[in-house]
Amino acid sequence: MRRHIYLACGFLSLGLGAIGAFLPLLPTVPFMILAAFCFARSSPAMEARLLEHRHFGPHIRRWREKGAISRRGKKAALAAFAFSVVMALLFSPFPWFLIPVGAAMVGGTWIWTRPD
Repeated sequence: MRRHIYLACGFLSLGLGAIGAFLPLLPTVPFMILAAFCFARSSPAMEARLLEHRHFGPHIRRWREKGAISRRGKKAALAAFAFSVVMALLFSPFPWFLIPVGAAMVGGTWIWTRPD
């Protein structure tokens, strides 16, 4: 039963990552890393396909080996956080806009402190 849940979560993450390739604010690589994690526990063949993928494989391996995020990935994530904060400041009343500001500060700090 557990294997089937991991398999379903892996395919869900894979699907969200695929959607994220076309939507600018939905991250792709974190979903692919999550999919690889789920497939490692349910389908070694699918995990191997992700690890061998020419675009996502290096990111997944770098994350697994060093907990590293590429400099380009960091910049993209921080740009998305900045966009979210600007949108919150423009469209949310006080004090509600503080929630995305705080989340961006915490998330952005964590991302920036990961190795390259």
